[in-house]
Amino acid sequence: MPTPAPDPDLQPIDDVLPTRVADLRLLICGINPGVASARTNRHYAGPGNRFWPALSASGLVPHPVGPDDQHLLPGWGIGMTNLVARPSARAAEVTAAELRAGGERLLAFVAQHRPVVTAVLGVTTFRIAFGQPTAQRGPQPDRPDLWVLDNPSGLNAHTSVTALATALAAAGRAAGLDPAR
Repeated sequence: MPTPAPDPDLQPIDDVLPTRVADLRLLICGINPGVASARTNRHYAGPGNRFWPALSASGLVPHPVGPDDQHLLPGWGIGMTNLVARPSARAAEVTAAELRAGGERLLAFVAQHRPVVTAVLGVTTFRIAFGQPTAQRGPQPDRPDLWVLDNPSGLNAHTSVTALATALAAAGRAAGLDPAR
């Protein structure tokens, strides 16, 4: 399937990172920006996305947070990026070639920014991006610093906010963050 023509109104969004590399404990990697995120330059800004409620419930942040609070994350050792910069209405619009290129880009990004743990949000996406068709949730056997968590999109509603929060808390603990703040 060819890559859809870019929508000039939708721009890639900025990564959220601490100013000092040493302060990055947990890097959260989404698939690609959705329309609401591209319009606001805020990660997981779509109204049906469950990322922010899950992060708030994880204990990794000291109070409930939403897209407008993403600037606070670096102070808590958390960063954000995406596999693919191109925004789309649905992650299903991202091609396998884009995901594979995004996987390569993410590995270079991780080598440069050195997070303790990188959590990729999307099991199927991870499998395609990294050519690991049997990858399971959690830390990867060959790369314990690379975790796979469920996609928090409202379209992936079979995974509860509580389950997402539990998985984020586990990744945060592995990164040395204190989920009991």
